[in-house]
Amino acid sequence: MHTLPNLLALPLRVIPDVVHTQILAQVLSHLLRGQLLTTRLQELDGKTVCIDITDGSCKLHFLIKDGRLHRAPRSQTNVFIRGRLNDFWLLATRREDPDTLFFSRRLCLEGDTETGLHIKNLLDSLEYDWDAHFRTVLGEPVASVLGRLFGHRLL
Repeated sequence: MHTLPNLLALPLRVIPDVVHTQILAQVLSHLLRGQLLTTRLQELDGKTVCIDITDGSCKLHFLIKDGRLHRAPRSQTNVFIRGRLNDFWLLATRREDPDTLFFSRRLCLEGDTETGLHIKNLLDSLEYDWDAHFRTVLGEPVASVLGRLFGHRLL
């Protein structure tokens, strides 16, 4: 297992799930600003997803609304994605293909089939555009100046 997932395992067990969910929802929603993915997320508006990290004893419940993630009540879940922390880490860092993780059953998708398939396809097609993110967050003038300072790409 990689070092960072090892470091994340203890806080996942100690800090309440609602705290993790709230922080992750805010961070991911911020990172989604300027991404084409947000338009596809609107197709899932009102759907709930539970990320169940089995070796961290952690269940994160998200509501997809208006192209953003929000903390959701535990009582209603359309899709469960279950797996070990390291496999979620590999998915998040794009070190492992989502299809590989799902078809090898290292990550399990349960619940509403149509919503689950849509989420898996979103994960599969995810390409992050840092330039678009910075233009959206900082505004075009600041992003242009930074782009010139650091070469065409901001990162």
